[in-house]
Amino acid sequence: MRKISKILILCITFCVVGLTVAEPALADVPYRTYTQNGYGELVETQTAYTPSTTILKIGGERLRAPEDLKITDDGLIYIADTGNKRIIVSNLDGELQQIIGEGILHTPRGLFVKADGTLYVADAGTDDIAGSIVVFNKDGKEINRYGKPDSPLYGSRSFKPTKISVSDGGTMYITSDGNTNGIIQITPTEGGQFLGYFGTNASVVSFSQIFNRFVYGDNTAGLSIAPTSISNLTIDSKGLIYTLTTSYDTDQPVKKLNIAGLSMLKTDVPAYDAISVAVGQYENIYVATTTGRVFEYNKEGSLLFVFGGRDYNEYRVGLFNTISAIDVDNSDRVFILDQANSEIQVFQQTEFTSLVHESLVLYQKGLYTQSKEPLKQIIMMNSLFDYANLAMGQATYQEGNYDEALSYYRLAKEKDGYSDAFWEVRNVWLRDNIVTAILIILAIIVLFKGISFCDRKWKILSPVRNATQNVRDTMFYKRLVFGKTFMRHPIDASYEVKRQGMQSYLVASILVVIFIIINIISKYFSGFLVKSVRDGYYDILSDIISVVGVLIIVSVVTYLICAINDGEGTLKNILCSYVYAISPYFILQPILFIAGNVVTKNEMFIIEFGNIIMFVWIALLIFTSIKEVNNYSMKETIKVIALTIFAIFVFAVMAFVMYVLIAQAWDFITSIYGEVVYRIAGA
Repeated sequence: MRKISKILILCITFCVVGLTVAEPALADVPYRTYTQNGYGELVETQTAYTPSTTILKIGGERLRAPEDLKITDDGLIYIADTGNKRIIVSNLDGELQQIIGEGILHTPRGLFVKADGTLYVADAGTDDIAGSIVVFNKDGKEINRYGKPDSPLYGSRSFKPTKISVSDGGTMYITSDGNTNGIIQITPTEGGQFLGYFGTNASVVSFSQIFNRFVYGDNTAGLSIAPTSISNLTIDSKGLIYTLTTSYDTDQPVKKLNIAGLSMLKTDVPAYDAISVAVGQYENIYVATTTGRVFEYNKEGSLLFVFGGRDYNEYRVGLFNTISAIDVDNSDRVFILDQANSEIQVFQQTEFTSLVHESLVLYQKGLYTQSKEPLKQIIMMNSLFDYANLAMGQATYQEGNYDEALSYYRLAKEKDGYSDAFWEVRNVWLRDNIVTAILIILAIIVLFKGISFCDRKWKILSPVRNATQNVRDTMFYKRLVFGKTFMRHPIDASYEVKRQGMQSYLVASILVVIFIIINIISKYFSGFLVKSVRDGYYDILSDIISVVGVLIIVSVVTYLICAINDGEGTLKNILCSYVYAISPYFILQPILFIAGNVVTKNEMFIIEFGNIIMFVWIALLIFTSIKEVNNYSMKETIKVIALTIFAIFVFAVMAFVMYVLIAQAWDFITSIYGEVVYRIAGA
């Protein structure tokens, strides 16, 4: 008994210690971190950034509705303290260093700091005071001011600058409130020369707008199709401009513009509600959103992490009320400005993120071998982190280790890289085995030719033919291989199905089983490049039910439609004709399956062309069988097929409605049952 008591005490102690250790890990941050998998979906991953400090006051004073911040290489934070009409400068710990623009600025909403300390402020002005770009030197003295461009190219729009970035040559890139023409470009020469607009968003026209304009005319109020305004921008060390569009009406809310004003980014997980953007030291892109989320992309636009979230006035560290700006320092700490709470939250990267960044910079420098070590550590920590699998695949491919690259590319669901690696692997195999393969093929040809010659001269295969003749003469065998005749002579074959007893439910069932087996093998075991389902995903029962269900429904509906349109075919005729009509699938699909395991992406046209031939062939056989079995004309056949398709659609809608009603009724019954059980238990 004493021994049992000791064991119980030991178990309880382990449980308590386990809970004590585990709880901080769960409560470490009040949000979840996500990344993008190879299918383009958001999946949860390790915490990427943890909140380290919160800057509530600078120099003993609170900020008031701040709208922008920038961090310089020398470790200073410049904050647009919009509500207090000034620029606050502090160090990275929040200690006040300088106040700029008091009594000069009116509504400072954006700022930019050059390497020499020159400060550019986008002052939107007020209703009575015009907006302008105010320039200060590093001592905080105003040295220049740029107002609304007087160029006729600018137009009559107002000038209310909200954000600004400046190139090394001094060209200013400005966003203005309400200006839909794009980024305003101004050079410092001649007191501020307007160069034109840059990076204008494309106009998005919905169907309803087109219809309204067609009905009401072009001058109808409220039907503007002007492009969406650019809401924010930044510039990187290479002079590339990044823009944000806070709108769900664009498919590119984050852009990285080339000199032609076209985006070089392609983000599979766009940040549609983006409000601020910053570029890290690895060309990684940080995008903060109005919902409190922070997206981190690599330089090509592949998503690395999503973290953060909305606070909803709970004042939890790591969550935000209203983000207005984001920037990152040289230590990869992320500084996020919360306008509503008038505070700056600082986030520290975790060990996992540090490894991601280390591998990122090594790979971008072409140091593929060196990048493998941090990538291996990342994969050990999270084997499903597809970005690491992709990078490892690229690194091993660059090293010439194509077999290993294949496995990593497959884990990352990266078909382009997999195709390139497979092409190399296939080349090596062909080089090493081409002579042997040719000799084997020649030997098989010679063997068959020799057997054929001997059979013609000495009838060596006669015993085999005689032994199988009885089987081949049976009606069962003739029906089983009747698909060959149906493919070559569908008109005559349809007549034989209808008049000469070539229909059989047993044979049709066997052929359907064969079809299902080929379909399952092709679906789940085809080559990675042609596979349409995820690795490790199997739903065979659903596949069987869908094939059998579709065949029965289509056959029954076709029979009913034909019956009311004076068709001569029976249900058995129609069902068996449909089964025989899919005979090309039995011949071509195994060939396509084999081809799908040996082709690269550049050769996928072979598979696509083969599928087109197969489905067109099947469609023609179905059309011919309906026509001949029911003794229809061409016009009548088209009519019956159209009615059949419509009837199947109606049947599908009715089935869906019934499913919804049954599901709701079941939920109602289970809720009542649960309520009854709860009340009985409470009593």
